[in-house]
Amino acid sequence: MSEPPGQPPIESVDRALRLLTILHDGTELSATDAAQRLGVVVSTAYRLLSSLVYRGYAVQGRDRRYRLGPALVPASATPLTLGGLRALAHSSLETLHERTGETVQLMVLERRSIRFVDGIESELPLRVGVRNGEKMPAHCSAGGKALLAALSNADLDRLYQTGLPVWPTAKLGDLGTLKRQLVRVRQQGYGRNDEETEQGVSGIGMAVTDVLGQPVAALTVAVPTARFTRDHIDACLTALGAAAAGTADRLRSAASAGSPPAAADGTGPAGAGSGADDGPERTSAARRARTENPGGEAS
Repeated sequence: MSEPPGQPPIESVDRALRLLTILHDGTELSATDAAQRLGVVVSTAYRLLSSLVYRGYAVQGRDRRYRLGPALVPASATPLTLGGLRALAHSSLETLHERTGETVQLMVLERRSIRFVDGIESELPLRVGVRNGEKMPAHCSAGGKALLAALSNADLDRLYQTGLPVWPTAKLGDLGTLKRQLVRVRQQGYGRNDEETEQGVSGIGMAVTDVLGQPVAALTVAVPTARFTRDHIDACLTALGAAAAGTADRLRSAASAGSPPAAADGTGPAGAGSGADDGPERTSAARRARTENPGGEAS
């Protein structure tokens, strides 16, 4: 976009509008980036960005970068339902399953738990089964850790004011230990489960972000621990990153279009409803597979 001729009547307003234009193009900025774009000192850029955040025109993520805020994001006609989320994410799950050969799952955070809302089970003899509709503590799951990593320490304190939920194979015994692990999750960009949901089951998970950069779900790859080698993890991470990015792109496209996708009507791969009542038939089938091919249940 070319600059108009002459001097702006009010320079500070012009600078704020220039920042809005940059953010509206989908660019994410640090205060230093903004200062360089505007030709001002960092403290001036920081004050301008803080004003935009105050009015909802920008948000600042945990990475301290600023992106477009809710005041300028087109509102969807209806909220994104779990069925809509499944419809958006299922093609990414299919690709992820094809690239890894492992069980892949979609989950959402519900306070201190994660709920599995979609999944595709591996066809290998030794495999992890899907758990559609079921819940487990977020701090044990790779995807749960990826979602918890977006919360501030104050949010974590409120969420776990009574301590971490008890789980038979949990390895994190207190909130302080969880916080330290979440620091690493933020740094590396993914969560990891080393036999914390169940003995013999490991996995990795990444968050899927919306148009504001906030996590709305997580994708996971669940692997029998016997195959959870460094080389296999690296290959799965590459595929998982592409799947999470692809799902995030579809979420943003749906938001820009003004409405989320329709939920599957029950005949499609995702089914309908909230995920809590996806039906006993799929769950029973998964359990039969786990009985015939022991390898655990989830990531």
